[in-house]
Amino acid sequence: MANANTLNKPVAVVVGATSKWQSDGRNTKLAHGKALDDSELPVGVRWGVGGAIAQKFAQEGFFTVLTTRTASNAAALAAAIEEQGGQCMVTELDLVSEDSVKSAFATIRSEAGDPDALVYNAGYLEGRDLPPEKELLEHIEVSMFDTAQHIASRGPFLVAKEVLPAMRQKGEGSFLFSNNSKSLRGTKRNTGESLYYPRVMMRTLAQVLTEEYSEHGIHVANVVIDGLIDSPGTRALPKAQENPDIVINPVKIAEAFYYLHTQDRSCWTHELQLTPFPTKPSF
Repeated sequence: MANANTLNKPVAVVVGATSKWQSDGRNTKLAHGKALDDSELPVGVRWGVGGAIAQKFAQEGFFTVLTTRTASNAAALAAAIEEQGGQCMVTELDLVSEDSVKSAFATIRSEAGDPDALVYNAGYLEGRDLPPEKELLEHIEVSMFDTAQHIASRGPFLVAKEVLPAMRQKGEGSFLFSNNSKSLRGTKRNTGESLYYPRVMMRTLAQVLTEEYSEHGIHVANVVIDGLIDSPGTRALPKAQENPDIVINPVKIAEAFYYLHTQDRSCWTHELQLTPFPTKPSF
C-alpha cells in the first residue's frame, strides 16, 4: 500500500469522525424526518465532536485518519480538512466486526503509520425510536443491547489491542475516550434516549487502561461530554433553539481533547467532564 503520510507527520486517528447528528446523519433524519441544510453553519460544527476533533488535530500538524462505517460519510469532512491545509485519509471501520477493526488498523499502519493519538468517538442510536410505553428494559431488543455493547465496550477493547502495543513500545501516546454523562452511573433510559448504560463499561475500560498503561507512558482519559452537542441536527431541536446556552460548542470540545494530548506527563488528567454553564454537572 502507498504511504499517504508523505511528510511523516504525527498520526491522530479519530474513530467515529462523523456524527449521527450531521446534516444527513441517522439521528438527524430520525428527529426531523429529512436531511438538513448545513451550508450556513460554521465548518467546525457540521460533523459534531468527531469532525471538530479531526479538524483540530489536522490544524495542529497531525496526519489525521477519519474512520467511519461508510467512506462517503466522511468525504465532506475530509475535503474541509484539506481546504484548511491539513492532511487526512478516510478508512472504513465497522466496530461490530473484529476482522474490520484488524483490517482498518493494518491499513492505517501501512498508509499513515502507528497512531500517536487515538480518539474513540463512536456513537449509536439504538433505543431512541422506542415510544414512551417501551421505556423499560423488558422492551429492549437483544439486537439493540448487542449493538450498544459492541460500540461502548467491545469496540474500544478491540481498538485498544490494535494501537496500545506500539504506543507501549514507543513509550508515549494518547488514548482518549469521548463519553457521556450516562457513563457516570446506571440511570433509567427515558423516551428518546439511546440505550446508554453500556457507556459505564467504556468508562471502566478507560480506568483499567489508565492503571495498566500509564506507567508505559500512555495517557488514557475518559471525557464526559455532559450536555447537548452543537451540530446540524441538534441545533434544529426545539430545546436547543429555546435555550442555545445549553448547547456545547464541539470546537471547544476538540480543544479539550487536544489539551489532554499535550499535557505534561507529570500532571495528567484521566477524567474530564465538560458541562455548559447554565446546567448542573451530572453525577
